[in-house]
Amino acid sequence: IKFTILYFFIRCIFMDTIVLKFGGSSLANDKNLKNVAEKIIDYYNSNNRVVVVLSAQGKTTDNLIGEVNNLTQSPNKRELDALLSVGEQISITKMSILLNSMGYPTISLLGWQVGIFTDEEYSEAKIEKIAKSRLEKELNEGKIVIIAGFQGIDDKNNITTLGRGGSDTTAIAIAATLGAKKCYIYSDVEGVYTADPKKIANAKQLDKISYEEMREISGEGAKVLHNRCVTIAEKFNVPIETKSTFSNKKGTIICNSPNTICGDADMNNNKNAENLEAKKIKSIVRNKNLSRVSIIGYGCTYDNKILSKVFKFIIEKNLKIFNINIDECKITINFKEEITDSILQEFHDVLF
Repeated sequence: IKFTILYFFIRCIFMDTIVLKFGGSSLANDKNLKNVAEKIIDYYNSNNRVVVVLSAQGKTTDNLIGEVNNLTQSPNKRELDALLSVGEQISITKMSILLNSMGYPTISLLGWQVGIFTDEEYSEAKIEKIAKSRLEKELNEGKIVIIAGFQGIDDKNNITTLGRGGSDTTAIAIAATLGAKKCYIYSDVEGVYTADPKKIANAKQLDKISYEEMREISGEGAKVLHNRCVTIAEKFNVPIETKSTFSNKKGTIICNSPNTICGDADMNNNKNAENLEAKKIKSIVRNKNLSRVSIIGYGCTYDNKILSKVFKFIIEKNLKIFNINIDECKITINFKEEITDSILQEFHDVLF
């Protein structure tokens, strides 16, 4: 018994805490669950204290919403949040059962069991605070802690949900609370790209990007990260790495500090420095309304050649502009007509 206590005491002192988040496609079936379990085990066996945040499996949330819509088009929001939270409960308990069967100590925790306290805005709740004591207790006992993403509890003990993509926000908020070394966001894409790789065949993966640039990309509708989670990560300086569950390739690192694994000069406080990585444009994003295109990256204002390329392309293609806005790291163009996939492809090729 004394040896066991000493072992876990040493773990707590010398081990890094990391947070892993896996999205719905990563958990869609038993094969994927086992693949995720192996990744979790690799991190645990590398002398880390591991917290795992899971989304609902596959299309579970969409299916539940569909079932509700068959009943009513105006469901009670409290009851809807209570229903939608069950998808994550299924994911975490199945993963905990699987890891336990493989010989690893785990515990699954719902949002209220962790102590993820939110406001009362059902379906779009904001996290107000996270209790640390339960998490630390379980980690100090050497367990892999598996948490239901997307959910919390308000001050009246009602279950709340954080909105679509809210598991990202859960993961980053947990990482900030625990002072985690890093938060890994796993999905079915390998990182952040210069454009949507499902639309642009030759889109290039980015090695790294700043919080501000990532927030702009997410805000324009790219589904790599929930934009609220990026804001939390920046506030608490939590380095993020987005990776694919289905490959071992390096992902995209999102951070600002020169003291983290980013390795660049601080892109937030050193934007005028001779930093080539900071001055590059990073991505072109077509908003879901199909007539707005945003070019994102600090290079938008630091490199006059980019503006020249943009206007030359628009003139050559005889595209009609409704308005254009240029700020520190984004050029936003609203067109009078729909921007097709082929036009977006040509625009991407001109810029990258």
